[in-house]
Formats: sequence, structure tokens, C-alpha cells
Amino acid sequence: MRPLIGVTVSRRSGWRVFPLMALAIWLAGGRALRWQAGYRNVDLGAVQGVVIGGGDDIAPTLYGGELRLGVRLDPARDDLESGVLRGAFERSLPILGICRGSQMLNIVLGGTLHQDAYQVYDSRHYRTILPRKKVEIGNDTLLARSAKAQCLYVNALHSQSVDRLGDGLRVAARDEGGMVQAIERMSDPFALGVQWHPEHLIYRRAHRRLFRSLVAAAKAGRGKDAQVAAAEKEAREADEPLWGGVE
Repeated sequence: MRPLIGVTVSRRSGWRVFPLMALAIWLAGGRALRWQAGYRNVDLGAVQGVVIGGGDDIAPTLYGGELRLGVRLDPARDDLESGVLRGAFERSLPILGICRGSQMLNIVLGGTLHQDAYQVYDSRHYRTILPRKKVEIGNDTLLARSAKAQCLYVNALHSQSVDRLGDGLRVAARDEGGMVQAIERMSDPFALGVQWHPEHLIYRRAHRRLFRSLVAAAKAGRGKDAQVAAAEKEAREADEPLWGGVE
């Protein structure tokens, strides 16, 4: 049976984002369940993995930032997702964080964010769902093995980015200006966070592979097997690699 993956989305945009998530997860061998504030009670006991999706900025009060006018926040979603992440770690469920989901993963593990990352880094400010930003993936990372690439072209819709890393996390990718673009754990439970939106890029193999890694970890976790090892094994046995190339 396909593992069930709980997916958190925004109340404002979930209606259009969740179908893309569900398709990406289905293509990877799983099936998706939609979670959003006020829509469905979260039951972590019913799922084998979690995706924390993208959307509005995270409240700066969660990481020591400053409240500012004109920033769209969703405190109910912040509460939902921080609870889902803490519960996922308690249950040893694999996690894929996407954009704000990657940032929330970092915060829940004790990290902080740059509230306006483009004032900190000399990174080109893209705001597009098209793959225009180039990111360099670190050698010997879970992300490199999952994506089978050393660099990727990704989309970018964010203003915040990781500052101080949370416990047990390491940087897996940066853009050309040095801004963190992916974080990961190298021990179970599987946890990978990417600053871009791979659900909009499933026509490219490297981005589909991120969901395949999550589903492989979910299958392993269901059987009480090692999750990171299962994700890496799935990547080794998947279709032809792109090592040395750009996707």
C-alpha cells in the first residue's frame, strides 16, 4: 500500500497548491492528505510522512525577529505546523519542508531566520515559479544523492531564509550569493528542507526525486527500517544520474 503523507498548506492558496503536491507524491509512490488550519484535524498516527508546504512568512516572534507592517502572517498556520513538526519528530516520521516549511523546520529545531534575506546576501532577487535561480549543492549531502545533481535551477518566492541552523541540521545548498537554499539531517528521522517549490517543477527529474526520497523514507519508517539509508538506496537504484550536470 502507498504510504500516506500529510501535507500542510495555506488556507488562502491551498486549493491550488495541494493538487500539485498530491500529484508529486503520487508520482513518487505515495498518496497525500491535506492539512490546513481549520480544515481537518491532524492525526499524525494516520500518516507515514509529512510535507510542510510553502506560503506566507513565519511570525518573527517565533525566532526573535521584529514585527513589521505590511507582512502577511498566519498565526494559526504557524501553530499547526510547529505542532506537526514536533509531533513528527516524536513519532520519527520523515519530513520534507518546502520554502516556509524548510524555515519552520529550522525554527522548530532551535534555529533562526533572516527576516529580509536579500538585505543580508548579495543574491539576485527572483520572484517566480520558473526555474531561474541557480543553487550549488554541497558535496556528500543527502540532497546531492537524492537529486543526483551538483547544482539545480530552482524557482524562488521567498523573502526569509535560514540564519542560525537548528539542532542536528546542516546546510545542503546555497545560491550564488551565499544564501542558504537547503538544509538537511543526516540521521533518522529523514528531514530535508528546500527553499524552493519542487511541486511546481515536477516536469524535471531532480525535483521529482525529492518526493521519491521522502516516500522511500516513509516506507522504511513504516517497517521500522532506517529512513535516510532507504532514501539513499532509492536514489542509487533510480533512473540515470545527472552527476556533473545542471537541472
